[in-house]
Amino acid sequence: MNKGLKIFGIITSLGMLIVLLQGALVTKTGSAEGCGATWPLCFGEFFPRSPAVETLIEYTHRAWSGLMGLFVIILAVWSWNTLSHLRETKFMALMAVLFIIFQGLMGAGAVIWGNSDLVLALHFGISTISFASVALLTVLSFEQNASSVPAVQVSKPYRNYLFFVLVYCYIVIYTGAYVKHSEATYVCGGFPLCNGRLIPDLSGGLGYQLSIHMIHRFAAVALAVLLLVLLLWTIRDFRSHKSLLWGSMAVFILVLIQATAGVSILYADTYLPPALFHSLTITILFTILGYMGMVITRKNSL
Repeated sequence: MNKGLKIFGIITSLGMLIVLLQGALVTKTGSAEGCGATWPLCFGEFFPRSPAVETLIEYTHRAWSGLMGLFVIILAVWSWNTLSHLRETKFMALMAVLFIIFQGLMGAGAVIWGNSDLVLALHFGISTISFASVALLTVLSFEQNASSVPAVQVSKPYRNYLFFVLVYCYIVIYTGAYVKHSEATYVCGGFPLCNGRLIPDLSGGLGYQLSIHMIHRFAAVALAVLLLVLLLWTIRDFRSHKSLLWGSMAVFILVLIQATAGVSILYADTYLPPALFHSLTITILFTILGYMGMVITRKNSL
């Protein structure tokens, strides 16, 4: 049943992942002004003539984002009409549409008026929520029969802890994006030490950037610890529930991969591949945590 919806959902999810990676590519290649301060046109033209590389990167991101915005709206309406018997459908459909619109408006605003590093970092966080909403909406299309929907009864402390980790993961995503936008990526030489010290000298001209970089480092390490606790807790109390067991295993493995990609940025000859992979893994990690949160809300806690 609804084979078309499933296929369309997968296509839209993959398309949204490309949007997110394109956005990261725009940032990491310094192509945000590739079309000047005009939107939706590029240098006042629908099709820019003799575009530079930065213009091509920015223009294709705009065009693909616009197409995926249309796909997300179609997926949301289709799911709303077809999967209304699933409790989460309408919420996820609204989230998908609202955040793709919000994402587009933030991108347009950054082009036309410019934004602070704080707001630009938030743009990546909004993109992450947008992708997660679409991906979870797609998952629902595979759970269309109410009898087959995974639902897990967990203790209230476990439920609260999982949602705390989900929110904290989003904060870590934001700090990572802010490191890039504040140009603090390379202020620390080496890992785990920063310029040969556990806590670097925060005085001087680079003090602010060093602080941002170190905050993200410590926040990322804390996330790994929190996910390890989540995994051990799940194995101890809820290992019979495959959605939680495999989900907790996946997010812990992903955070280790995420950390490896982040460290490799400091040592790699080429910055772009590990940086994009860094963005990809944290997005998937957040989405899996979101799925786990959706599953445990399907029954009242103990």
